[in-house]
Amino acid sequence: MADTLLNVWNIASNWIIEHGIVILVILGIAIPLQLIGKRLIAKSISKAVAIDSLLPTETGIEAKRQETLIRIFSGLFTIVLWVVVLMMVISEIGIAIGPMLAAAGVAGLAVGFGGQYLIHDLVTGTFIILENQYRVGDLICIDTVCGEVEDISLRKTTLRDIDGVVHHIPHGEVKVVANRSKSYSKASIELGISYDEDVERAAAVIDRVGQEMTRDPEWKELLIDPPAFLRIEDFADSAVVLKIMGATRPGEQFRVAGELRKRLKAAFDDEGIEIPFPQRVIHQAKD
Repeated sequence: MADTLLNVWNIASNWIIEHGIVILVILGIAIPLQLIGKRLIAKSISKAVAIDSLLPTETGIEAKRQETLIRIFSGLFTIVLWVVVLMMVISEIGIAIGPMLAAAGVAGLAVGFGGQYLIHDLVTGTFIILENQYRVGDLICIDTVCGEVEDISLRKTTLRDIDGVVHHIPHGEVKVVANRSKSYSKASIELGISYDEDVERAAAVIDRVGQEMTRDPEWKELLIDPPAFLRIEDFADSAVVLKIMGATRPGEQFRVAGELRKRLKAAFDDEGIEIPFPQRVIHQAKD
């Protein structure tokens, strides 16, 4: 019994000396290499991402893109690194990796035929990120789904809409993307006034309200161009519809539009400008 235990101990100690130390060295190199690689990736991407001159750096817009790219490329680097480490450890244990790689190649070929949609997702996702079509935090519309980008991976984009519903959209299904928050946004509203009102007078009130918002400390930082009268949009059944538009910081168009509507309602009430409701005029035929 003692001889058996001694033989087991000798075999184990010899294996540890010959292979265990090598495995520990491999792991000891891989862990700091992972940390160093992630730092190098973060620094490289930070230098490579150009700052948009239309946006101040404190808005964090470019930081969102950097965060997205760093997360994705760091993840890819980590996967590749640990796959290589796993192959080296398996080889050091004594398991032949040649047949495993051959089997993996055959399996990969079979999966390739069935995984063409996955490959399409990954390739499309790569171009979406590299071309900076949208970033985490952007407000976008993909087909009929609109919302804030919560996450971007190489395979899919995750959106949360205004009702809080989360949508996972594979990149292979992305055909057209509407980005509502890139560089700047537009606060656009339509407001109807009575046919009896003076359009020029209403336009002057609209422009005045827009200028007042640019002087308000709470709102001036959100505005690039003050909201102003643009044109007569339509002659509707009960109103002359006026188009009002102003440029805002990315993603702030809805807040600005809501505040603008509130101020215009108050200003029109003060000036006696009527915002009509639908009306129908009935003429009675004479006998």
